[in-house]
Amino acid sequence: MAEEIDRIADYYREHDGGFWVAIRGEQLVGTFGLERAAADAMELRRMYVDLASRRTGIGRRMLDYAEAECRRRGIARLVLSTAAMQEAALALYRSAGYRLVHADIAEMPSNKTVGSGLRRLHFEKIL
Repeated sequence: MAEEIDRIADYYREHDGGFWVAIRGEQLVGTFGLERAAADAMELRRMYVDLASRRTGIGRRMLDYAEAECRRRGIARLVLSTAAMQEAALALYRSAGYRLVHADIAEMPSNKTVGSGLRRLHFEKIL
C-alpha cells in the first residue's frame, strides 16, 4: 500500500484512473479508486465503507458511480478482486451482476492484496 497511499491522487492519475470518497455530513464514510486494467477495462480498487456506515446503501451507490464513470470514459468492463472472507462485498458484487472469472491464492503481499495466503476472487462485469 505504501506505493499508493501517500500519493493517492498521483498514483491513480498515473494509472489513468481516479480516487473518490463518500462523505455523509462531515464524516468520511467510504472510498474507492479506479485504475486502468486493460484497454477496455478499469479495475475497482480500495472499495471501503466505514464500519458504522455499512448496510446503508453507500457501497451500492459507490459501485454505481464507479460503473457510471467507466461508461462515461467509454470503458466496456469493470473488474475487481476481493478476499474470499469478505462476505458482504461478495454479496454486493454478485447482486450487482458481477461474475466470478477466477480465484487464486495471493502468494505475497502487494499493493493489491493485504497479505499472502489469502484466497482472492476475481470478478468482472460487462458494462
